[in-house]
Amino acid sequence: MLLTSAVPAGAQQSSKTVLINGAGATFPYPIYSKWFDEYHNLHGKIQINYQSVGSGAGIRQVQAGTVDFGASDGPMSDEQLSKAKVKVLHFPTVLGAAVPTYNIPGVKRELNFTPEALARIFLGNITKWNDSAISGANPGVSLPGNDIVVVHRSDGSGTTYIWTDYLSKISEEWKNKVGRNTSVNWPVGLGGKGNEGVAGLVQQTPNSIGYVELIYAIQNHLFYGRVKNAAGSFVKAELPSVAAAAAGAAGNMPDDFRVSITNAPGKTAYPISSFTWLLIPSRIEDPTKRDAIKGFLHWMLADGQDFAEPLAYGRLPKEVKMRELKAIEQIQ
Repeated sequence: MLLTSAVPAGAQQSSKTVLINGAGATFPYPIYSKWFDEYHNLHGKIQINYQSVGSGAGIRQVQAGTVDFGASDGPMSDEQLSKAKVKVLHFPTVLGAAVPTYNIPGVKRELNFTPEALARIFLGNITKWNDSAISGANPGVSLPGNDIVVVHRSDGSGTTYIWTDYLSKISEEWKNKVGRNTSVNWPVGLGGKGNEGVAGLVQQTPNSIGYVELIYAIQNHLFYGRVKNAAGSFVKAELPSVAAAAAGAAGNMPDDFRVSITNAPGKTAYPISSFTWLLIPSRIEDPTKRDAIKGFLHWMLADGQDFAEPLAYGRLPKEVKMRELKAIEQIQ
């Protein structure tokens, strides 16, 4: 099957403006904003509005049917899916990474973080920057004895889902005390709204550490660290290392596309990587709107992928794209 950006066969052409409203994850907002602008330039009668309000809010709105689509970096749970008015389909769009970003006065370089150190920092068990769990992974770096200020999301967040999914895999204490979700009861720290809010708090707060989607660290010129992966290598979040994390999942992707690729095997895999998903109702009553959404999905899987890498997101594996093309036909 060829990837094509053409409107699907049977799509109804309309002279009226088609307004499509979506809401959800801040993680992919930079590329979604670009995509929706580009698609409007190609199809002037189709306007896609997207509110970057966090994955939790996106899930709630698509459950309630108050938006035409949602977006999340954590797949909906069986319980969440059961509460939706209409069956919701998951469509992976791009790959991204959550990175540990920090602001330490006098330290202007990449730091190495072990999984254990990250879990203990966010649990509040490590409180000083010169703790041996951090300094031991960074020989030759002079770390201060200052108190660590943890920064986390205050809203329901797919980036939080990815972060806590990872911490739950590498720390039994985290799994038992805090767990994995878009919102959790944080043991310590300050809350910021959206990836933008966390990036801003880290920028403004000396001795802080937070987690953001890779593009937000890059755009805000924040330092972010390498993380020790399942193979024992300290790996930086970059397009090849994110792609390496997805490589093993592509062939084993479940039919509903709900999969976790955190702590993936492989020497070059960045361990806090994830797909991000559009959440599309399987039944859309307005045929013009339905065909416009299906047309956008076709374009996103073809031409839209060309915009991913310039914005520091990874392209979808070919096998995933081919399976998604078939899944689009489930939208009725």
